Amino acid sequence: MNASPANATDSNVLDLIRPDLRGFGGYKSARTETLRGDVWLNANESAWSNPADAGALCQRYPEPQPMALRAALADLYGCAAEQLLIGRGSDEAIDLLVRALCVPGRDGVVISSPVFGMYAVSARLQDAPLIDVPLRDTERGFEPDPDALVAAALANRARLVFLCSPTNPTGRACTLEEIAGLAERLAGRALLVVDEAYVEFSDVPSATSLIARFPNLVVLRTLSKAHALAAARIGVAIAAKELIAVLRACQAPYPVPAPCAELALAGLAPVALAQTRERVAVVRRERARMRDALATLPGVRRVYPSQGNYLLVRFDDADRAFAALLSTGVVVRDQRAAPQLGDALRISIGSPEQNDRVLSALAVGEAAA
Repeated sequence: MNASPANATDSNVLDLIRPDLRGFGGYKSARTETLRGDVWLNANESAWSNPADAGALCQRYPEPQPMALRAALADLYGCAAEQLLIGRGSDEAIDLLVRALCVPGRDGVVISSPVFGMYAVSARLQDAPLIDVPLRDTERGFEPDPDALVAAALANRARLVFLCSPTNPTGRACTLEEIAGLAERLAGRALLVVDEAYVEFSDVPSATSLIARFPNLVVLRTLSKAHALAAARIGVAIAAKELIAVLRACQAPYPVPAPCAELALAGLAPVALAQTRERVAVVRRERARMRDALATLPGVRRVYPSQGNYLLVRFDDADRAFAALLSTGVVVRDQRAAPQLGDALRISIGSPEQNDRVLSALAVGEAAA
């Protein structure tokens, strides 16, 4: 489908915000104002650092949106700094979007299961009706149904449509053409939120390049996966600057701890980024090797193609496979409670040595059956 930028930009994306939050300024913290001084007595902080805080990182409240980190992330993701909101992982961005756009009990959230569970959790906490348009299990893997997604969003007054790409746990990445087509058809009616937690491992480029054409498009990114900073909890939402300003007003005053910001900034230095790219290349090679090797094992029913750092695998006996792995100290994600995945496990791609342990444990477990 050829998307028309003119049609997509005619509507004001702020019309999708909850009416009671339009113009909401949020909390003005002691760090909100740009003030300069050398004796800080405006935030009731301690005059001394904690004895355990050798670098004096935690004595003062941090910048709400650390300027240096924001600039580094904007450079990494190819967007303007004012188009980017830093939060506590992608989870916070998901929660902020649901709270900012959905009137409780009225405005819906559309997902396509099986998928990352936090979309449904955030919807339930906001009392936003959850509309599930299941992925279709095809010969090519699990695929979304664009027509059904749009129809469900329009019929149920949805304000948010979540699209995970690459999809967790099934692994498929949506093309930019698919994303553009959905954004165009939802323009003025709903935000399309593309969760790209695993996009660094994908052949498909990021949808951030589409935001200028589609103001109802939001892209979520994270440093947790490819950048190996899961414990730092640094995630971002990238969108039109007007929407980012609304989300910031709904956010807690100091969402980014100073030690986490410093660690993330160091992790985005050129040397660190070069090593990250090397490790991503290893994961991609290992993903291909593991898919081929797993497919040859007795008891493996199907290995789905994946653009993420994981593989979804169906087993003749998933309980036995899970137990065989666990008995050797290998922990994988049990997906059997997820819709359509009653026989499936999700296996993250580890180091070559860790991946060999997976293959060995499954081979031994099947031989012992």
